[in-house]
Amino acid sequence: MLDHQQIAAATRIGMLTRERDTASACAEALRELGRALPLDTATLLEMDPVTGAYAQIAGVGYDAAVSAALAAEFVSTPWYANVLRCAIPPSISGDDEDPGERYSEGWFYTERMRPAGVRDAMTGALRHQGRLVGLITLATDTPNAYDTGSRRLLASLLPALGVLADPTAHAGDLHDLPPDGGASLLVAEDVLDVPGRAPAAVLRDTEFRRLARAFTASQGTRLRLLWPVGQDWYRVTLRRHTLGAAVARRAVLVHETPGPLPYGLSPRELEVLTRAATGQTNQAIAQALYLSPRTVHTHVEHLLRKTGAASRAEATALAVRDGLLRPTAADVERFVERAPGG
Repeated sequence: MLDHQQIAAATRIGMLTRERDTASACAEALRELGRALPLDTATLLEMDPVTGAYAQIAGVGYDAAVSAALAAEFVSTPWYANVLRCAIPPSISGDDEDPGERYSEGWFYTERMRPAGVRDAMTGALRHQGRLVGLITLATDTPNAYDTGSRRLLASLLPALGVLADPTAHAGDLHDLPPDGGASLLVAEDVLDVPGRAPAAVLRDTEFRRLARAFTASQGTRLRLLWPVGQDWYRVTLRRHTLGAAVARRAVLVHETPGPLPYGLSPRELEVLTRAATGQTNQAIAQALYLSPRTVHTHVEHLLRKTGAASRAEATALAVRDGLLRPTAADVERFVERAPGG
């Protein structure tokens, strides 16, 4: 049965999942674990969602580089598979291991942990939204410290620790995304889900993926635009994002909201407006779109009337300000927003 201190620690760890500063929240979670369970050293690791490698977010008595190196070795052992399989974190002193070589008799313990003074330890797999996102290991120099009650207590905290370790968990919160619409994280060529969001449909478009790569290369902080998927249109925002507190992988957060083209613009009028915003003349737009200059002039007149702009310059300023653009990858540098001084 949990004592008062353990219940209080568990409650505080649960509340830490709301924090946006993941590194600080993870460090505080380890301090709370130290109040609830015996530990001399501890490491909380997040998994790189692209490579599967582990990196330390927070540790007690563990150097981050050493912790990552130990994790890289640990994943090659049969005990790692046991950790992933067990609902209750196994311990060195546990009696529920698979038949055969015991953890305490294996090379990883005898060559890595025992020389460091570890006499008991337990490791739990951290999951969020059904995905493996990290590991938590507590260790002590006291033999047989982690009994069944201790391991069950850690098991009850794994879901909250999984939220803390998931590098994608707060992607939407960090950027104050609107509550509706789809969102995904683009990391190089990998598309990652954002918890609680439908995947961004625009990322199925190869042309949009080229635009997103151009945004990444631009070092811009934000790009707003309009994009079609089949017969539907989406308001889309791309934001530069750092994925993970320890992994710190560069990513692009893509958020989309479906809706009709603003101001009743037609797709052709939007294309003309976008080209006008790049500085092209009506003659240049006509040549690029294989239209007559008179047709382009008519499109400009229509979009001025629909947007309420008094001039071509005012319409293009409105387009840039409100993201009324359907740019190509070549246009990205003209339209990205940059941080002050960037």
